[in-house]
Amino acid sequence: MKREAVEIIKILASAAMGALIIIQFVTPMTVFGNSMEPLFSDRDYVVLYRYAYMRDKTPQRGEIVVFRSHLLDKDGSNKKLVKRVIAVEGDKISIEDGDVFLNGELLEEDYVKDGVTSGNVRPVTVPEGKVFCMGDNRLYSQDSRHSEVGMISEKDILGKVIFRLLPVKKAGKIE
Repeated sequence: MKREAVEIIKILASAAMGALIIIQFVTPMTVFGNSMEPLFSDRDYVVLYRYAYMRDKTPQRGEIVVFRSHLLDKDGSNKKLVKRVIAVEGDKISIEDGDVFLNGELLEEDYVKDGVTSGNVRPVTVPEGKVFCMGDNRLYSQDSRHSEVGMISEKDILGKVIFRLLPVKKAGKIE
């Protein structure tokens, strides 16, 4: 009986150690709102890879990131937003009459809900250490088009969304 108890303690300690190691690299989080539809819906549960942008790695166009914004939650903390990287440092971006232009070329965006991008953005070059992000549901997304959010500092990016856990029928790796 004593030997079995020792084995159970070893198993539990190993599981706890494994969980602690995993939590250092990934963080689960809930998506709130519909700004990333159709990719993510309100209350989808995703996994964030916290070390995606370490050691000189930088966000790439098309990646889904979570960042700490200057917007405030109800509790007064900085709101975490989930958005798609559209332009990276050195890129020139503009939005005219619903069309997004990246480096002077019309950007093909088959992931945008309803194919609609609202608002206009005069041509601007993304500064060093920043990215331009937008939600996929452009009519309901507060993102880099809006002065309250603006360009995102790479230092404020908490990680890259790599996996959806819930809902189960949509679970899987995020490309």
